[in-house]
Amino acid sequence: MASHDRSNARINATRNANPPPSAGKMVTVLSIDGGGIKGIIPGTMLAFLESKLQVLDGPDVRLVDYFDIVAGTSTGGLVATMLTAPNNDNRPLYAAKDINDFYVEQAPLIFPQNELLLDCMYAKRSPQRKIISLYCSINRISTTGPKYDGKYLKTLLQNMLGNSSIDQYLTNVIIPAFDVKYIQPTIFTNLEANFDVSRNTKLSDICLGTSAAPTYLPGHYFETKDSNGDIQTFNLVDGGVAASNPTLLAMSLVTEEIMGQNPDFSHIKPMDCTRILIISLGTGSAKWEARYSANMVSEWSTNDWLFSNGTTPLIDFYSNASADMVDIHTSVLFQSNNAKANYLRIQIDTLTGDAATLDLATKENLQNLVKIGKDLLKAPVSRINLLTGKYEACRGEGTNEEALAHFANLLSDERKLRRSNVNAH
Repeated sequence: MASHDRSNARINATRNANPPPSAGKMVTVLSIDGGGIKGIIPGTMLAFLESKLQVLDGPDVRLVDYFDIVAGTSTGGLVATMLTAPNNDNRPLYAAKDINDFYVEQAPLIFPQNELLLDCMYAKRSPQRKIISLYCSINRISTTGPKYDGKYLKTLLQNMLGNSSIDQYLTNVIIPAFDVKYIQPTIFTNLEANFDVSRNTKLSDICLGTSAAPTYLPGHYFETKDSNGDIQTFNLVDGGVAASNPTLLAMSLVTEEIMGQNPDFSHIKPMDCTRILIISLGTGSAKWEARYSANMVSEWSTNDWLFSNGTTPLIDFYSNASADMVDIHTSVLFQSNNAKANYLRIQIDTLTGDAATLDLATKENLQNLVKIGKDLLKAPVSRINLLTGKYEACRGEGTNEEALAHFANLLSDERKLRRSNVNAH
């Protein structure tokens, strides 16, 4: 199908509830970070946002009816797919309020816990810590493969998503992964300027690729065919290697659509932040737990850099630094364009202990993450301090709950404007 025909088909079949941005004033973007089971935290934000939109526009509306682009990395890519993949009625597979139930029910099966594994992760807390630490060190050397085999996740996603492919998303979606064969990012998107028939991939393959966190889950291999029948191979690991926070990636691809003269985006100037609304949701970090020091890491072995007291330091360092740099660049860009109010970043950087892990899927920890998400709704709007890297409360800007309610009004007004303009023609 030609790209123009494909675009019209998608608009007519799946986006009748949300006409393209050319029918309104703004481009609307939702971005969701990676973070394993901590996807519960943005899941709480999304459930609240959708509930406010339903108060404004009726119980049947979904987030997909308001966002031109949904970007997600790793667990964020899974959430993005759940919110935008079609069910049998051509509506989203999941309502936002059901996302956290999915995590609570499925995470213990995706990341099965056992007593020996927990003792190895938290050896310093155990009375027999010396014996356990020695056993774990020996076992780690002799054991190959990732922490989890990923079989349940693969079956779950294949059953949930079936043969649905990327061109069936109900809005524009951006999901990054990283190809270890070519040592470069792979971006899956149905945006026209970047759409390649050889990447009209099954949604289950996209989700498995973007969530294949190194050391946790196996890499994902699959093949597709281009329009000439030639095979393209993919050797993927977690999208967080490329973009743990996909906000800037979404903005860059919007710019490509504008410069490529996609009629959906033609009324917007490149990087015109006054015409872009962004909600960017983090999954939390333990940046300010102060668990490491230079003296500590100077004595670490390779194994210590990969696993230390229930954490994965090297992965955490890279992913947190990547996410924060994206936030810094985006925040500066919007502020310099006098559009600070158009960008909302919700993140918490004070997670401690079990809550900071990607995979500790115990009932207690999952319920604690739900509570952390609810508490974050009540917390004040914060922005990252460009000098310290710490999130600091913004005086006079209310709570995250109030900010999301305000964005719900903006999104509702934009949707109503588009529908009015479309109906007038």
